[in-house]
Amino acid sequence: MNSLLVISLLLSLATDKTSEYVTQGMNLFRDGRVRESLTQFDRAIEIAPQVEPYLWQRGISQYCLGDYAAGRRQFELHQDVNPNDVENAAWHYFCVAKREGKKAAQKALLPIKTEHDQRVPMKQIYQYLAGEATQEDVLRAATQENTPLARMYAHLYLGLCSEIQDDGPQAMHHLQIASSQKLKGSYMQDVAKVMLDQTRPSGNKSDTNKH
Repeated sequence: MNSLLVISLLLSLATDKTSEYVTQGMNLFRDGRVRESLTQFDRAIEIAPQVEPYLWQRGISQYCLGDYAAGRRQFELHQDVNPNDVENAAWHYFCVAKREGKKAAQKALLPIKTEHDQRVPMKQIYQYLAGEATQEDVLRAATQENTPLARMYAHLYLGLCSEIQDDGPQAMHHLQIASSQKLKGSYMQDVAKVMLDQTRPSGNKSDTNKH
């Protein structure tokens, strides 16, 4: 997520204990312990309700656990405090698509001024979700940018789009590429790894997938 300012605001609202729960939740998610991560995010909200709109990480955990209605609500709350983040709109789209289908998801697509999210290829990802661009447009923008981060974003979101279309092999293809990029400390790359593990056939899941 485009979240440096959001994280700063979250920390300014949070107590030390709240920050500890959020950090624990993120670390548990990275380990594939998704349900436990959600518990920690919920604990943070219990002691500091004002942080709830900032916890986009919670929405991702809810999505991974199949609670798409709760995930949708979380991303709608986050829109209020971070209104021009393409990733937030994408996750909201995925939650709606899982429950109501692609057409409903496009109709409910959160409005984003993509010029305010200048990460490549966020503009093309948003256009793709809106039905105004192709996968090739997303990949072309990432190729032109030619950075591991751009490639990770492109393949993460194309992988998630394939996953909601029940195209497991294509989802795995994209998520494997996203997971293999040489990045350090990228939570969204960790999301790609967890989603890749969820997409694998049951017998091939890693031991860390403990949700």
